[in-house]
Amino acid sequence: MPSQGTIGDRVRGLRLSRRMSQAQLAGPDLSDSYVSLIESGKRTPTPVVARLLAERLGCTTEFLLHGVEPRQRIDTELGLRHAELELCHGDAAAAVERFTEIVKAAGDENAILGALARFGRARALAAQGRTDLAVEAFEQLRREAAAHPERLADLPLTIALSRCYLRAGDTLRAYDLATEALTLMERLGLTQGELAADLASALLESGTPRRADSRALAYVRQVVQTCGVPAAVNREAEIHALWQASVAAAGGEDSALAVRLADDAIATGHPARTAVRLARVAMEWAHLTVLLGEASGEAERLATAAGEVFASFPSHVNEHAESLIVLARIRLGNGDPEGASRLAGTVLDLLGEHAGAIGSTALLVRAEIELARGGEALTVLRSAQALLESPRAAYGPDRESARVWRHLGDLYGQAGAREEQTGAYRKALEAIGVRGALVGMAVDSALAR
Repeated sequence: MPSQGTIGDRVRGLRLSRRMSQAQLAGPDLSDSYVSLIESGKRTPTPVVARLLAERLGCTTEFLLHGVEPRQRIDTELGLRHAELELCHGDAAAAVERFTEIVKAAGDENAILGALARFGRARALAAQGRTDLAVEAFEQLRREAAAHPERLADLPLTIALSRCYLRAGDTLRAYDLATEALTLMERLGLTQGELAADLASALLESGTPRRADSRALAYVRQVVQTCGVPAAVNREAEIHALWQASVAAAGGEDSALAVRLADDAIATGHPARTAVRLARVAMEWAHLTVLLGEASGEAERLATAAGEVFASFPSHVNEHAESLIVLARIRLGNGDPEGASRLAGTVLDLLGEHAGAIGSTALLVRAEIELARGGEALTVLRSAQALLESPRAAYGPDRESARVWRHLGDLYGQAGAREEQTGAYRKALEAIGVRGALVGMAVDSALAR
């Protein structure tokens, strides 16, 4: 049974395979000219007409409209759900493979499912850290969304692309995309939900809300004030039980039950995923208030709430540690150096041998305390540098490593260690791809942001 191409292609292919004329297919209910328009792609049959044509052509309405039989379609739907579960609660690499399989299976016959699978694949590539491939995939999807808005929404793609370009080091492109998305979100008046949280994160990460009167800052503030940080319950065991039950149902040829169980698994994880998203926004917001010198009781409350969410999930231990560092900086700014030092120590205990760059950042808080006291800060700074240079020091995006090295250089300068300061600044430049003999060159303060 032919399945290639459009609805019109399938109508024509089935008609010819049954040796029917257009007039015979039209019968008493339709005109042969209308059938001709459908076959040429100039008309799309209504559901009633599609059912009528399917009966006369001896196929299902599902096949005529989508190019797949009902069982094929439900299996594809199930595959999408299992790939989504893999992305959110499993392994990103496995999710890439699952989404890729669905893209191949959907082909051109089922454009909407294929587009959803390509969107999932792009997200999985980004989660896997394959940023270049993710950018390429998202850009292609944006072009498709412009041509076929009925298949894909452009806004989620724009937000995702902004974050990908930032990770790739193209801050200008990231900024342009984030502000483009902001304009649309402002027009929609949308400050709640996953898209709002994702845009707030993109704006904070891209560094757009640096001025107190900026549109970006106003939008992020609205999201934070509207959504807050909801409490999170770790239901991973329940999610995986439902997921495995769905796999078992699929193996027993009960696809409808498998889809229902997969939907239940996805829905069960939704509150926690939303809480983690908003916790990231709250943490970055609190960090921004520290940078702007505007940390308040609200910032401390948000950083604390974010830390409690991250603490509920072992997979978010690094973010938990980062939230404690933000909280330590707030305490330090509020005149509580002892409290800040204790929180920095908690970070080091939490991360243990995996302290790396995040542990180094905690030590920089302690170094600031020593400098303020007039104490011996060099020992602490050298310990921080040792963590930065350790094999486990990978922080994430290069700009983050640059920020930590720049901060270390600033503190070396305050401690009077000029040679170490120059070395740290050189490392900051190298982290963003600038190499060579750079002794004495000033490092742009944007690296510390």
